[in-house]
Amino acid sequence: FVSWFKKLVEYNLIARLTMIASVAMSWRCAEWFMSLPDPTMQQSAFVSVIMGVMTGIFGIWMGQENKRAK
Repeated sequence: FVSWFKKLVEYNLIARLTMIASVAMSWRCAEWFMSLPDPTMQQSAFVSVIMGVMTGIFGIWMGQENKRAK
């Protein structure tokens, strides 16, 4: 059990799965928005916030990956 947990921490599996889930959810949000026939201002604001948050998440992720590589 301990070796399995060490591998989990070493490969940062939970963080990687969280990043994959965030990308998938933002992708689905964009698909939903593009399928709307006549989007409202509230719907476009929602998608704008989701994409902005995703940009921040990706920036933080890349910063953390850069620290690990050194």
